[in-house]
Amino acid sequence: MRHLGIVIGGSAGGLEALTVIFSALPDRLKLPILVVQHLHPHDDGLFPQYLAGLTKIPVRECCDKEQLCPGRIYTAPANYHTLLERGNFISLSVDEPLNWSKPSIDILFDSVARCWGEGAVAVLLSGANEDGAAGLLAVKDRGGKTLVQDPQTAISPAMPAAAIARGGAGEIHSAESLGEYLRELNASISENRIRLELENER
Repeated sequence: MRHLGIVIGGSAGGLEALTVIFSALPDRLKLPILVVQHLHPHDDGLFPQYLAGLTKIPVRECCDKEQLCPGRIYTAPANYHTLLERGNFISLSVDEPLNWSKPSIDILFDSVARCWGEGAVAVLLSGANEDGAAGLLAVKDRGGKTLVQDPQTAISPAMPAAAIARGGAGEIHSAESLGEYLRELNASISENRIRLELENER
């Protein structure tokens, strides 16, 4: 059985979009959410602290070899690439930056495409470079759902525009619409589906 999960990537202007999206989420989440945001090298955990102030959903920074659990939000730490591995485990890498970024959106999205396949929902937000465009296309090619923030509503439109140009954007939404989409997706997920996923990991 394929895992179900949400992965969100953003850069310049992404924090503002995340603020809107997270305000729309319910208090009880049925899926895991992975968030990779381009961070200052000396973020020191401030990003997950900020997100935790927006929602009652538990938020934590990813740890190496940690297994994802439904109902939690996980953030990629500064200075590490974050990857998803088979069995819903997290792997952290100290490889060189990609697209001048570490953490890289492309690296996480590509690993999610391989692990979650058609069970992935990938969201690309505002940003000033092209990181995430290739990874989003990888998710789409594996049958996952791909959503992009409308460049006209993004503070930095380059990143979502690059994803659209490469053909990776399945749908284009405002930040408000993305929040509503994820809220409705969460409501549609069967509790039995989540239980079966957990049982398959034992």
